[in-house]
Amino acid sequence: MKKNHLLFLLGLALTLTACDAPVDFPDDDTGVSVTTIKNSEGDTALTNSQTVIDPASLRDNTPVCLETSAPGLLVDGNAYASVDYSNTKEGYIIVDYFGSSPKVKLQITGPNGVTYTYDIQTGYAAFPLTSGAGDYEISVCENIEGTSYSLAFKTTINAPEVSTFGPYLYPNQYVYFDKNCKTVAKGAELAANCTNELDVVTNVYNYITKHITYDYDKANTVKSGYISNVDEILDSGTGICLDYSAVMTSMLRSQSIPTRLEVGYVGKDMVYHAWISVYIKDIGWLNGIIQFDGKEWSLVDPTFGASTNERTLKEYIGDGTNYSTKYVY
Repeated sequence: MKKNHLLFLLGLALTLTACDAPVDFPDDDTGVSVTTIKNSEGDTALTNSQTVIDPASLRDNTPVCLETSAPGLLVDGNAYASVDYSNTKEGYIIVDYFGSSPKVKLQITGPNGVTYTYDIQTGYAAFPLTSGAGDYEISVCENIEGTSYSLAFKTTINAPEVSTFGPYLYPNQYVYFDKNCKTVAKGAELAANCTNELDVVTNVYNYITKHITYDYDKANTVKSGYISNVDEILDSGTGICLDYSAVMTSMLRSQSIPTRLEVGYVGKDMVYHAWISVYIKDIGWLNGIIQFDGKEWSLVDPTFGASTNERTLKEYIGDGTNYSTKYVY
C-alpha cells in the first residue's frame, strides 16, 4: 500500500424539499460552498510509473456495471404512475410516470423519516433505497402552476431486506452509467496497474481533477433537479460539483467499489456540503472522502478514516458532533 493514500471531500449544494398535495417546490439554484480543508502533509500518492509493481499483485480492473430492472413481480400504481418494488432487496425501486405534466416531483420517505425529492419525466428510472429495511412512502406530484403541485399517486411499500452495498453499486438517476459509457472505460483504464481499491480511488481523483475544470457560469445558472450526463462531462472537460461527483462515483462503482454520494452539514458553521465515501475491503467505510471548496480540490491522508487518530479531519469537524449526513445517493 502506498505511504500516503488520499482521502477527499467534495463540496456541493443540493436543495431538496418536501411536498404534500398541493405543495410548493421552490426552484432554488444549486450553490457552491466555500469551505477549505488542508492536507497537513501535502503529499500525493506515487504514480504507477514511480513504483515497481508485481503483476501478480494487480487487482482485476474489468468493469462490473450492474443493471437495474423492472420485472413486475411487485408493482403498485394508477393511471399516472407505477412503482416496481421487485428489487428492494438489491436496494432500489423503479418509478414509471405515464402522465403529461412537464414538471413532476417524486418523493421517497424512508423508515428513518428522511424525505428525498426528485424531478422525474415520462418513462422509468431507478431510485436508491438508502435508508435500509422498512417502510417507504412514495408520492408522485404533478405541477399545477408556479411552484404548486398536486398529488397524482401515493403508496407505501415494505422493504424487509435491503442490500448493504446495492444502493451504492447500482446506477440511479443521480449517478447513471452502463457498460457502454466512455466513463466506465476510462475508469477501467485508470484502474489498470492498481494493486488495491485505494490506488483506484487515487487515480480516479487525480485524473478528474486534472482533466475537468470547474464551470462557474454553469454553477451560477443551474436549476434544481439538474442531472449529470457523465460522458458529456468527460468529453467537455468542464462541470460543476455534481458533475465531478457523478463521474467519480460512476467510475468507482463500475470498479466494484461501493461509493456513496452524501449531502449534509460539516464544521462549526454547519456549511451545507456533499462528500463521497467509499467502502474498502478489510478497512470498511472511509467517510467524508472528497471535497471541493468552490475553487480547488484538496487531498487528505485517508488512513485516519480507519484509525482512532482523527488528526486533520478532527481539526475541521471538531469532535464529530458537527458532521451530519442528511441525504445519501
